[in-house]
Amino acid sequence: MKALQTVRGMHDLLPEQTHRWQALEKDLAQLFHRYGFSEIRTPILEQAEVFTRAMGQATDVVEKEMYAFEDRNGDLLCLRPEGTAGVVRSVVQHGLLNPPGLKVWYQGPMFRHERPQKGRQRQFHQFGAEVFGLAEPTVEVELMALMTRLWTQLGLSESVELELNSLGDSEDRQRYREALVAYLEPHRQALDEDSQRRLDSNPLRIFDSKAAQTQALMEDAPRLEAYLNDDAREHFATVQRLLDGLGIRYRINPGLVRGLDYYSRTVFEWTTQALGAQATVCAGGRYDGLVALAGGKPTPGVGFAMGAERLLMLLAEGDPDTDTVSRADLYVLSQSQVEGTMQVAETLRDAFPLMSVGADLAGGSLKAQFKRADRSGAAIAVMLGEAEWHNRQVILKSLRPSQGQTDGQARDQVTVDLDQLVATIQAWQQD
Repeated sequence: MKALQTVRGMHDLLPEQTHRWQALEKDLAQLFHRYGFSEIRTPILEQAEVFTRAMGQATDVVEKEMYAFEDRNGDLLCLRPEGTAGVVRSVVQHGLLNPPGLKVWYQGPMFRHERPQKGRQRQFHQFGAEVFGLAEPTVEVELMALMTRLWTQLGLSESVELELNSLGDSEDRQRYREALVAYLEPHRQALDEDSQRRLDSNPLRIFDSKAAQTQALMEDAPRLEAYLNDDAREHFATVQRLLDGLGIRYRINPGLVRGLDYYSRTVFEWTTQALGAQATVCAGGRYDGLVALAGGKPTPGVGFAMGAERLLMLLAEGDPDTDTVSRADLYVLSQSQVEGTMQVAETLRDAFPLMSVGADLAGGSLKAQFKRADRSGAAIAVMLGEAEWHNRQVILKSLRPSQGQTDGQARDQVTVDLDQLVATIQAWQQD
């Protein structure tokens, strides 16, 4: 019988990988807490309208990438392709927008039916943050400061670059769209196939084209900056001034337009040269009209999302040994004393709640058990020999060199009374 396989573009996270995810999740949870964010968890499955209304029918995500289907009741449902629209639906549904200043973060899997490649999968994971009710440019800047702190904490400050642009307000974009279409229409046949389609539906996305001939045409295209109203200009100038005051480096990218219709005013991305074509690690911006689109009262909003897979790939570029993990700190084994093995392991888990305690449940020869203990990565083995266990004693054996000791020297080994086991291990840790 043929072995079952994962769905194309969807991958298992194996035990030797998950410790990296857990470490990143812990770092981000602590960082969001420091900036006053609370976690929110929304369903993976939503009404498709949650996303079609927010993103716009002409976006690639809605046109080509959503996992949408009718359920048995005939309702059109969708596996979430991104996090923001579901969070907006939730905060509107549960009346969380008063008083202004709600700050939430989320994590979890997203789904898009696109061609799998390095850094781009059909099931991928994102971390994101959203702030509601505050229209001031200080909000965007605090989010960028949070992410700048994360890059420093992860040692990635020199690997990423912050790019900024302003999309202005909806009226600004409409005037700019008309000017852009007027510029590109005479060159329609010179555009790549996707860009020809976007010219009629979502012309700002043509800036995202990777086709060389299209990129050359866009070099001389009109710039959105020339169509911004005075308030939008001042807003963007304040963002830059505040970033300068915090010493946060950035680059203005006039071609940064973001792929979803709900963005307005400030948009930003952190990009890297270390991952090839998939250069964006984190992206976001302001979306002051999205809450009203979801059925709530007009409420400003701003947020970002980062791809966990890409971020972990970037971390692995600087640390090729990131998949090496110690699975245990202590390892209990015995000569036919299975009941004693489990009792001692539970005693150690009570005494050392922050340590990983492995218990050999497979049995077999001591040689085989010590091999498993060594592979576990444990620093200390606790052995229940028959004679020692009869006398309520255990044998402690060091599986790793002590400080100042080399692999060529004899390993520490000592027999201790069972009631002195915890104290002896504590003493060994302090050596």
